[in-house]
Amino acid sequence: MFQRLAIDRGAILFDPELVDTPGPQLFDRARWRARDALTEHAGGRGSIHFIDDGRYHWALRRYLRGGVPALVSREHYLYCGEERTRSFRELRLLDSMRRRGLPVPVPVAAIYRRAFLAYVAELITVRIVGVRSLSELISAGAMNDARWAAIGRCLRRFHDMGVHHADLNAQNILLDPDGKVWVLDFDRGRERAPGAWRERALARLARSLAKIGVARAEWQGGFALLRIAHDG
Repeated sequence: MFQRLAIDRGAILFDPELVDTPGPQLFDRARWRARDALTEHAGGRGSIHFIDDGRYHWALRRYLRGGVPALVSREHYLYCGEERTRSFRELRLLDSMRRRGLPVPVPVAAIYRRAFLAYVAELITVRIVGVRSLSELISAGAMNDARWAAIGRCLRRFHDMGVHHADLNAQNILLDPDGKVWVLDFDRGRERAPGAWRERALARLARSLAKIGVARAEWQGGFALLRIAHDG
């Protein structure tokens, strides 16, 4: 059960079993950097940092926009109520998925801070170590039929449970050395009834594969296997 902590101009939602001293300091990059416990993750628009101080192994993500919306505001979102903030919604969705056995990061804490009619938000999850993204594996020529099929079966589990990933792409699908598939980044994700959104999610994944920069044949055959495993 998450607990809420009111802070200046906002609030923190956290798991008391994972956080013994809740507060804004959990999200303070300068503090973690001063303790030599912070590293930036390559990619992710500079929004993701890893925290590793020997006790905690966390991923800290700031919600940032990309593309045209970033020209208006890169990190501010319209405030429509606490439970509709991106960080709180994703934290609760991750918790729901974890409870149903889906392979997603363990949620730790979420924060939002208001600024007039807008807010900024961040999320902490337990870091999944020893994994490589689908994009990395394709670029390295390390994908095989079994891995493609495992991804398809995994995505089918999410879809059967009504979980819609709003930005399914080759960066947020990860595989560990044992072949287990993990899925990250459920910003704007939600639970919904079966529908055409499942096909749109897979089409979005295919578009991201086409942007990796390898020959079309290097991912098309694999994606076909993914579809067979997903639809079977």
